Amino acid sequence: MQAPEAREDSPKPPALPELRNELLWGQLHALLVIAQLGSFTKAAQRLALSKAAVSQRIADLERAMGQQLVARTTRSVRLSEAGQRLVEETEASFAQITRSLAEARDAAGQPRGLLRVTAPVALGRQHVAPQLESFFRRYPEIRIELDLSDRLVPLAQEGYDLAIRHTSSPPDTHVAVKLCASRALLVASGAYLRRQGAPAHPAELGQHQCLPYLRPGPAVWLFERRGAAGGERLKVPVQGPLRAGNSEVLREAALAGLGIALLPDFSAAPAVRAGRLRELLPDWRPAGFFGDGIYAIHPWSSSTPRPVRLFTEHLKAALAPGFEGARGGG
Repeated sequence: MQAPEAREDSPKPPALPELRNELLWGQLHALLVIAQLGSFTKAAQRLALSKAAVSQRIADLERAMGQQLVARTTRSVRLSEAGQRLVEETEASFAQITRSLAEARDAAGQPRGLLRVTAPVALGRQHVAPQLESFFRRYPEIRIELDLSDRLVPLAQEGYDLAIRHTSSPPDTHVAVKLCASRALLVASGAYLRRQGAPAHPAELGQHQCLPYLRPGPAVWLFERRGAAGGERLKVPVQGPLRAGNSEVLREAALAGLGIALLPDFSAAPAVRAGRLRELLPDWRPAGFFGDGIYAIHPWSSSTPRPVRLFTEHLKAALAPGFEGARGGG
């Protein structure tokens, strides 16, 4: 029995649009940025496009590929298996193109481009922002977006080129350049010390008004005796009228005589040098609370973008002397 002849008017699957690769680079780059940031909104901000334009680029790419690449829900964006595979196979090439373009711009002479930087609020306000004017005077073609936040953000995922961090353990997955050393200072104002007296030993802090940094759980300060054999350590629970998540707030409270504060030197040292705060318990070292260095951290690449390198060098030259000075009096 012969098979029936196919009718000329039988429905046929729709033909895929002809692939014109040279027209798909922008769409493919948009897919990579969405994969990095996990958000159409953030991708639009990174690409300087509207959210609708980014959505249209992905729709064009999906139509050209003949399959869904991005699964959208009201709460999240994730790549399909095909989309993830496409990203994995092309992201190294786009990274190389980015490096090549940066190197070509650098070779042209005047360094230029946009540098996205994140830094902690107090450190950024007091020691990063004051260096911007001299940096721009030297490199007028570089633009900077400076985000001050105490939240530790993933650099690549949120689109930052450089992070300034106060830490003892910079991530080994990134390039970390130490800008300067840092330490914690236990300080109080002369007015407070005249009223309440100065502690002679860390254990006495339990009877003082203290100004702890706002962190989960009870406030406990750890001290190590300087030069002690065996590394004598002491944990001291403290309490007082104020806990805050910003060293500038705590410094101002200490200056107002509200209590004893444990502060990073970049916030406390100027007031100590001026004699407005006095450093306490010099035979003991506060430990394990703040980092022991200020670092410039950026994602690894085979060649560091010139704006990243220049801004890092600029900050290192400015901060290398550190924050310490002669102790002030009471």
